[in-house]
Amino acid sequence: MISRLLVISVLALLQGCAGAVMVGAVSGAKMANDERSMSTQISDTNADFTIASALSKHDDLNNQTNIAAVVMNSNVLLIGQAPNSMLRDKAIKVVQELDIGGKIHNQIRIGTPTSFTTRSNDTWVTTKVKGRMLNEKSLDITRIKVVTENGEVFLLGLIDRKQADLAVEIARNTAGVRKVVKVFEYVEPET
Repeated sequence: MISRLLVISVLALLQGCAGAVMVGAVSGAKMANDERSMSTQISDTNADFTIASALSKHDDLNNQTNIAAVVMNSNVLLIGQAPNSMLRDKAIKVVQELDIGGKIHNQIRIGTPTSFTTRSNDTWVTTKVKGRMLNEKSLDITRIKVVTENGEVFLLGLIDRKQADLAVEIARNTAGVRKVVKVFEYVEPET
């Protein structure tokens, strides 16, 4: 009975929320179509949490920066802001010591951490980019991760170059996008 109430409550909360439905549908398809093995997908998700936990244990990083990590195929994308290079370098060192296994792509900008309003706008930009990608029939959005930080859109995934170029064009021509950064790994196109 409690599980039914929980399901009904969740459905009521999600009623009319097209964004949540779209994200849920895309996320389910994404796991099935991802070029990474299921164990790599799980390992990447665990690494995301491990990095967030490690960074949060440092008061100066936790209180003075806005740094996040996205892991794809054991490669780490670090994004956000640090007020100085000392804190940026400390965050990178913390992640290096975790030995996740792949490359670390440092995209931490030196500057004041973004405001809540900017982060909310970034979420909206990500939604717009994903929505436009979803409407492009020749693009397999299930293989692309889109992350926006301070108007910069970062594109990750294991895809072929033609798909990558199309994804970049869509992102580049979306309102609110200041810059597009490719962090793709390329695979041979399917025949």
